Amino acid sequence: MLGKFPLPVEVIPMARSYVARELVKLGGTPEYRQNVITDNGNVILDVHNLNIVDPVALENTINGIAGVVTVGLFANRGADVVLMGTANEGVKTIKL
Repeated sequence: MLGKFPLPVEVIPMARSYVARELVKLGGTPEYRQNVITDNGNVILDVHNLNIVDPVALENTINGIAGVVTVGLFANRGADVVLMGTANEGVKTIKL
């Protein structure tokens, strides 16, 4: 269920406060992930309480906020593999 877990947003450090305010306007509750720096030298905001009805639109909106590097939604990228649990065969992998 989308929105049940916090949505990670990678942000350049100097834009953290601005991006957090913009995420609040979208209905989220951003929380700064303490003591974490990405490989690119950026910070992570974990956004709680987002109502994700249209994942593609939300991803585009968040990525359009100045200072956002990327968002952990990945709705614009189609699936290339399906993992299917079966009763007898365990997990089955189907490449698309």
